[in-house]
Formats: sequence, C-alpha cells, structure tokens
Amino acid sequence: MTRQPLTTAIAVALASALVAPAALAQAATAAAAPSPAQLDRVEVVGEIIYRDRTEATAPVLSYDLAYFQRFEPLTVGDMLKRVPSVTFVSDVLEYDGVRLRGLDSGYTQILINGKRVPGAGLDRSFFVDRIPAEIVERIEIVRSASADRSGDAVAGALNIVLRDGYSIDGGYLRAGATRFNDDEFEPTFGAFWGGEALGGNLLVGANMQGRRNPKDKFSQRFDAPGGTLDNTEVQTDVRSGEDYAFNADYRVGVGENGELHLSGMFVRTDRIQDEDSIEYRSGIANTANLLTINDNDLDIQTDNYTLGAGLKWAMAGGETEIRVDRAGITDDQFEFENEFEYLRDTNPFPEDDRFTRDVTDLLIEDNETTAEFAHERDAGFGKLKFGLQATLKDRETRIFEATRYRVTIPNAPGISPPIPGPTQPLAPIAGGLNTIEETRIEPFVKLTGAADAFEWEAGLRYEQTDTEINDRTVAANLARTDTDYGFLLPSAHVRWNLDDANRITASIARTVRRPDFNAISPALLEAEAGDNDVVGNPLLDPESAWGLDVGFERRLGERGIVGVNLFYRDITDLVELANTGLPGSEDDASNRAWIFQPRNTGDGQVWGAELDLSTPLSLIGLDNTGVFVNYSWLDSEIEDDFGTRRFNNQSNYVYNVGFIQELPSLEASFGVTFRKQGDAYTRVVGEEVVTSYDGDLEAFIEKRFGKSWAVRLTGINLLDQSKDEVFDKFNTVQEQINRDYDEYELETETGGRALQLIVRYQF
Repeated sequence: MTRQPLTTAIAVALASALVAPAALAQAATAAAAPSPAQLDRVEVVGEIIYRDRTEATAPVLSYDLAYFQRFEPLTVGDMLKRVPSVTFVSDVLEYDGVRLRGLDSGYTQILINGKRVPGAGLDRSFFVDRIPAEIVERIEIVRSASADRSGDAVAGALNIVLRDGYSIDGGYLRAGATRFNDDEFEPTFGAFWGGEALGGNLLVGANMQGRRNPKDKFSQRFDAPGGTLDNTEVQTDVRSGEDYAFNADYRVGVGENGELHLSGMFVRTDRIQDEDSIEYRSGIANTANLLTINDNDLDIQTDNYTLGAGLKWAMAGGETEIRVDRAGITDDQFEFENEFEYLRDTNPFPEDDRFTRDVTDLLIEDNETTAEFAHERDAGFGKLKFGLQATLKDRETRIFEATRYRVTIPNAPGISPPIPGPTQPLAPIAGGLNTIEETRIEPFVKLTGAADAFEWEAGLRYEQTDTEINDRTVAANLARTDTDYGFLLPSAHVRWNLDDANRITASIARTVRRPDFNAISPALLEAEAGDNDVVGNPLLDPESAWGLDVGFERRLGERGIVGVNLFYRDITDLVELANTGLPGSEDDASNRAWIFQPRNTGDGQVWGAELDLSTPLSLIGLDNTGVFVNYSWLDSEIEDDFGTRRFNNQSNYVYNVGFIQELPSLEASFGVTFRKQGDAYTRVVGEEVVTSYDGDLEAFIEKRFGKSWAVRLTGINLLDQSKDEVFDKFNTVQEQINRDYDEYELETETGGRALQLIVRYQF
C-alpha cells in the first residue's frame, strides 16, 4: 500500500503558520479579545447542557460538545446520531455518511469552521466519522441556506466548528479504553491546552483513538420470495484501526480593531477491514455442501487536513475580512479477495473447482483552495454584507485492478488451501484513471435588519462553475470534456419574536446539488446495473431545489427549549438512469440488456416535520433531571421507470429519547439514550433493497472527584441491534417489471455490545 508523507508536510505547515506571525503579533497593538470560556464548566463540574438558542435569523440549531460528552462519543458521527433528522444507512455501529432529512449524503453540505471540505465519496460527500469528537467545539445544523454560505445544501448543512484559541483557558487530558464483544480492547488518549501565547490566544490539541467494530453477518439466498433456498453465507467482518488527530488555532489582535486568525487540522485514519465468509449449498452447513471460502481484506489509510488564514480589520466605515483556506483528502486503499469455489458442477472434485484472486489498488486525492473577500457595514436600515469566494478544486482518481486469475484447486474442500501462484499485473479499470478540475466563482450580497419584533435577512448568491474532465481510460476523442453552468441562488429569512420566550421563523432558499463524480466520467461500465451497462454523462446539469422552512421555538424556563419545524423541498432536474436504447454488452436474443446513462430526467418533492426538546424537569421540581427528545417524520416522492417511490434510502422517521440525572451530593450522574430510525427503501435498475435497524440503547455512569477529575463508564449498543436487509435482484429491466427474479436475499448483521471507560483530568 502506498503511504503518503502528508503527516510531515502538514506538521511543518502548521508549525510555520503558528510561529511565523509571532513577531507581527508582538509588534501589533492587541485588540480586545473575548474572555476564554472556563473549561471546568464543560469538562468536569456536574451540569447538564441543553441545546443552545442561536441568535441567527436563519434557522440554525447549535449543540455544544458538552451536550453529547457525557456519553463520550468518539467521532462526529457518534455525535450526530443524537440530533434531529440525521439518519445513516451504514453497517451496524458505523456512522459515516450523514443523511440529513433522510436524503443521500450528497444532498447534505458538510462544513468545517464554515468552509467546504472535499471528501472521498463519489457523491462529493464527506465521512464525518473521520473527525474525532474531542477536537470539536460545537455542531450547527443549518436548515436553510444563506447568501454568504455555499449553496450545495439541498437538505441543509452541518457545520463542524472546531475548538479555537478562545474556547478554553487551561488544559486537560483524556484517557481510556473500549472493550468489544470479541474481548479485544482499543485505547483512546487526548490532550488539549489553550491560553495566552505568542502575543495572542493559542489552542493546540492532539487525539489518538483505537477503532474497532467486530460484526457477524448471515445471508440466505433464494431463487424468488418464498422459493427454493439456493445457499447460505456465514460471514465475520472485523474493522479495526487507529485515528490520529491534531488541531491548532491562533488568534491575535492587530491594530486597534483587527484580528489575525490561523488554524489547522490534520486527521489520519488507519483501518483494516477483514471479511471472511463461507457459503453452503441449500443451507446445509457441512463439507459435502461447501460452496465457497472467501477471504476479503481492505487496508485503508485516509488523511484529511484543513489550513486557514484570515485577517479582519476596520475599513471604509465597516469591517473587511480576507481569508485563504486549503482543505484536502488523500484516500489510499488496497484490497484483495481470495475465493475458493467448490461444487461448480456435477463432476467429482476437483474437476472445474477453482481459486480466484482479485486485487484492487485505489488512490483518490482531492484538494480545494478557496480565497474569500467580504465586507460588512451599516446600511441605515440594517447591515450590508457583500463579497466574493473563488475556489479551485483538483481531484485525481487512480483505480487499478488485477485481471481475474483462476487455477484449479489442488486439494480437497475443508482443508485450508494455499494461495496458488502470483497475482496478475494491475491495470486501470474503466473510469478509474481520471482528473477533474473545477473552478468556482461565487459573488454574494446579504442584507440583514430588524423592525420592532421582526428580524430579517435577504440575499443573493451566484455560483459559476467551470469543470474540466479528463478520463484516460476512454477513447481520446471522449477523454476531455469542458462544461460550465451558473446558478442564481436567492434566500430570505424572517424571525418574529412574539415575546422573550417564543418566536416564529420562516425561510425560503434555492440550493443546488452538483453531479456525482462517477456520473460525469464518460467511461462505460459493463454489467453495472444487473446485466445492463452504464455510461457516464459529462454534460449533466446540477439538480436544483427551492426549499421552505417554517418553525416555532419556545424557551422553557432558563435552560430548556422546544422547537417544531416544517420543511418542503421541490427538486428539479433530478439525475436518474435513462435507457439510451443501445444494446449492452450482455444483450442477446433471449436476454435484452441495454446501455443506461445518467440524465436530468425528473423532479421530486421532499417534506417532513421535526420536533426537538431538551429541558430540565424544573416544572415538577426536578432541577437535576434533564430530558432530551427529538422526532422527525420524513417523506418524499419521485418518479422512475418503475413508478412512484420515495427518494432512495430515505427512512420514514428517526427519533431519539434520553435523560440525564445529576446526583450533586454524590458528585455523580447517570443517563440513558435510545435511538431508532425507520425502514429505508431503494430502487435502482437491477436491484431493490429494504434496510431496517433495531433500536440503539446507550447508557453512562459518571463520578467526579473535586474539580479536576471525572470518570465515565459508557455502555454502547446495549440491545445488540441488528441491521436487516432484503434484496430483490434482477438481470434486465423487463424482468424487474415482470418480477422475474435472478435472486432474493435476506441478510442480517449484528455488532455486539461494548463498554468504554474514560478518565478526564483538568489542569
């Protein structure tokens, strides 16, 4: 596996960024800085933290790290599973691709410190489980877009705000371990310090945590629903590795009212995914009915980084800011699959039995550099903000596979066979050797103001995108394609403050979703959708949507809050597979197969209701009891070649309920949280899937010792939830319409319970 020396490069860059301005900082007149928040309130002292009430006119929900911290989440994904309208369609105990309002991850904009970050996903999504929870200051759910933020947020945006130089004053250490159901332990360690340094405010932090997810899977495959059982598969899937994270933030006053801000983050994920499986004929688990033995290993190293520099100063009667940000990801994966096949025909062993080896080597590098200028000033009736953002994206994909390599198996089934012969040379797959360059120019203007009980915001953003695609696996006349498109994105928000406790918000905004990277690559993928081929379409337009949000929020006492929000999205130019009418590679007189291509062919609607409540039970005299509830009802409609359906993999509901009980006299606390999401259905050419999850129960017990020490024991997945999937598989479109099955499969996956013990020390 290729290893990139990115750690060293990022460390040098961060050190340079933090040390270089020291002379400037010492020479400048420091501006008045906010007082650092006291760490003990968040880390050690027993106090239940509830959702924040933001003062933004746009609908934004804000959750501090302390809101989640009693349950000691390891990653941002673990945090987000407790907030409204977030679902995942991942393996058990995996919380990676966020599905805000149940829509595909590509409809959700992931921001770090308000800035876009590239991800390895073909749908432009970013896996949030790559970011350790410990380096996060808060999570913001931005339900509707504003002119000064990226418009790639049809479902909404999730802003991951990292700890900065004003977030803590002092330091703390965090150490512990997690025990999994296979009796393995994984450690975790973190250290953070923040305070005055180099003439300003500095924060530095480092975090290391072991990751593990041992799972068991069982599959049954039939020729049709209620039909004959063809085979069963027993599988173990163990995912283990380590995450390493470092972040730094430096802020210093410059001149009378200016501020220089430097920041950086680096996260490395090292992971091994080891899948081993055995298939049996007719579900009879003995040597005579052994079909296959499969060994599938995937070695992953993913590096994410962000670097940023910004300067604010008073100018022309207002405040001006310039920023330069750089963010990138390197995803390096090496996978092999060894399969030993038996009972391929009626001939006695070893005739026609065989060994197959497949090898895949993948490297994706995606970097974005963004420069921004913004100016804000009084405009008589309110505030005027205008500016320009320019982004250069450079994405390179290299995917190589070994040609299929088969030899006759020399020994009897049931005996662990050796791997015969060398691996064939690697060669690029179709669409696996390409570069994509995007240039985005995005001017914006935003007006904000207030009148009596009303606050309002209105803005315009224009996003011009030029894309150049160069796929080196297709014919020269098809390899390079240049496209460009522009979108005007208006937005408006109003807040009606009924009184100090109650307010109503309403928002309307236009947003876009750019096409997936694999959809715009012109490569032809054979038998990609059942027996049908799929060819990319470099001329795809983005999907666009008009969205409406209407909400009511009420303050409950001094700390509690309850909110209800209704949302609607009208999405046009949906990208769906369409039949080109050309015969595919598997086409013959008895089996009609076609070439499909993604096209802007349809429209869809998404709607739902969201409730969230977090409050102490002070009304009934239980000041030390906090309850947390959120429930989201989600629905949608879209037309495809087979009729009406919901958006693929959209759960029809998701909810969380929980409580925390403080025991002040014992300097202790405990709490429980339960999460459940509804079934998700997906339908594409050649396959239909229903995915169901059991409920997820977690609990914690905490004991504090003075103001410096805290010990937490957390039980994870206490109900040993399962993920259940039903697969309807077809070879051709006509067979899918006629319900003429190629295969009907039932699969169940479980991950087991885990216990985590964490010790925190504040200094």
